[in-house]
Amino acid sequence: MNMMNKRLSDMAEWRRSLAPWAHKITEPAAAFTHIRKGHRVFVASACAEPQYLMRALYDYAFNLSDVEIIHLLSTGNITFDNPRFVDHVRFNAFFIGADTRTMVAEGLADYTPIYLSEAPRIFRGGEVKIDIALLQISPPDERGICSLGISVEAVMAAARQADYLIAQVNPYMPWVHGQSEIDIETIDALIPYEEELIEWHSPEPDETARQIAYHVSRLIEDGATLQIGIGKTPNAILPYLLDKRGLGIHTEMFSDNLIDLIESGAVTNENKELHPDACIASFVMGTRRIYDYLHRNPKIQLYPADYVSDPAIVARNAKMTAINSALQVDLTGQVCADSIGTRFYSGFGSQVDFIRGAARSPGGKPIIAIPSTAKGGAISRIVATLEPGSGVALTRGDVHFVVTEYGIAYLYGKTIRERAMALIEVAHPDFRPALLEEAKRLKYVYRDQNLPSVEVIDPEHWKVDVRIGDEKITLRPIRPSDENRLQELFYSLSEEDQFSRFMGHNQRFPHRRVHRLTLVDYCNRLSLVATAGQEGRKKIIGIGTYERSPYDNLAEVAFTVREDYRGLGVARSLLFHLTEIARRNGIVGFRADVLKGNKAMLNLFHRGHQEYGHGDMQTRIESDGMLSLWYEFNLPVDDDNCNFDAKA
Repeated sequence: MNMMNKRLSDMAEWRRSLAPWAHKITEPAAAFTHIRKGHRVFVASACAEPQYLMRALYDYAFNLSDVEIIHLLSTGNITFDNPRFVDHVRFNAFFIGADTRTMVAEGLADYTPIYLSEAPRIFRGGEVKIDIALLQISPPDERGICSLGISVEAVMAAARQADYLIAQVNPYMPWVHGQSEIDIETIDALIPYEEELIEWHSPEPDETARQIAYHVSRLIEDGATLQIGIGKTPNAILPYLLDKRGLGIHTEMFSDNLIDLIESGAVTNENKELHPDACIASFVMGTRRIYDYLHRNPKIQLYPADYVSDPAIVARNAKMTAINSALQVDLTGQVCADSIGTRFYSGFGSQVDFIRGAARSPGGKPIIAIPSTAKGGAISRIVATLEPGSGVALTRGDVHFVVTEYGIAYLYGKTIRERAMALIEVAHPDFRPALLEEAKRLKYVYRDQNLPSVEVIDPEHWKVDVRIGDEKITLRPIRPSDENRLQELFYSLSEEDQFSRFMGHNQRFPHRRVHRLTLVDYCNRLSLVATAGQEGRKKIIGIGTYERSPYDNLAEVAFTVREDYRGLGVARSLLFHLTEIARRNGIVGFRADVLKGNKAMLNLFHRGHQEYGHGDMQTRIESDGMLSLWYEFNLPVDDDNCNFDAKA
């Protein structure tokens, strides 16, 4: 019998399973008489919300006095947003959803900021006493054991601490493996009622979300364990992961689209230290598809949030990759996730838990994925300073990667100057000039700091990976935030190398000198860097530059490669890539001024002429003993001279 038929068989027999506990079966109104003045009532979260009980509670509410309803996340249609409930019922949201946002903003409901991992603890510890709990459970098995189904996170703790348990028994609630079992004997009132569970549909990704998702996918390695949050971007990421291998899932929320990763073979969980045989989560939000898939499926297990989201537990999974969203990020790396200024908007959930856990995981990657703008492009999500009243969910010390549709900013271990420049580079181009001016005013960056005047800094279609020995090297246009790493490259050179490359001894490479190399226009001036290492943590091992002459349409080129990477083809790869771009931009050939003793550059230029040149290479000895070399390209140049499109 397949899983679907087994589910239908279970549902057909569900009422008979309650026969031994018929004495517990009652009507909602009768069960609600146990709610006293000033009681605190916990309601099961998200898509596990017992809708029938909530509708009945709404009708019963005027019989109550000063009752507080605790909800981790409400996704149903019942809200107590009418001021006439003020003396009867008041909501307390541990995470603000769309249906409670207005209530909180207007002072008709409360918000408790808390990490999801700590919610079970405050129930068990008595800081927040639960008097009544409203649950939704599966029918009991032959042992009299029910399942909490799709929400375990803090529901289990609330159920165990509540003085009185009221449960809607619903055959549509799947039986879930993990730690979701609850003995029917511990339940005081059973309310049998059959109805479809609340369905949550992932928002359809737009083009911005897909661009962010592509950049995020570049950070996800084979064998990584994933935590993926809620929203357009997480939904857009999954198609980019279908060709990955050995992925694992350890996340707060499981949704429909993760099924595709399992069935494609991308998710196997085999590389996880914890639960290498199953996907781990603490609650599920989705459609009937995931609820049926979940039913009695040992490959997906739910556990309480104080286990799943505990940063120490999260960190035990190697290559833990946590992907979360935010409302704002300031230029120092502070992240606001639960409020817009003084207006509370959402909550922490497990974001902080997973970001910190991933940071401590061997090879882990904590990622904030965020569109560069909000309100249809009217405001920037990357800001100089957070709006007054904004809560800092993640401190400057927590944030490693910030990803927008314009690229990846790596902040970990970076100075404020480096962070500010990296974040401005991935901000929307409409806001970069103002952000740069604010950064200067705040003394975050150099007073003469500037940016390339292009839409996309480090355009993706000009990036290429090459194999150098056993290592993958990435060639890409230089960015202003590369300045420190470029200085490291130049200062790694020996005195002899510095003399050959820069034609002088005792060379210095201050900001004013290096900064100019980063201000490319992708047409007349371009610098390509060769980088090695993990994404976000790469070092610059080589650089190739060209600058067009306005007189003869030749471009002067120069190359530098770290000593430990010489003889491997790095400079040749840079030359080839520069040639392709130069021809596209209408440049007719290359020129170089070379010291006679610089055999490496002479050999490289001769090689370039052999492979890309047309006619003879021209040589002239200058008065200072320098050799001036030049050749024209052997292929016609692009007719669209410098028609640079960063989105091409």
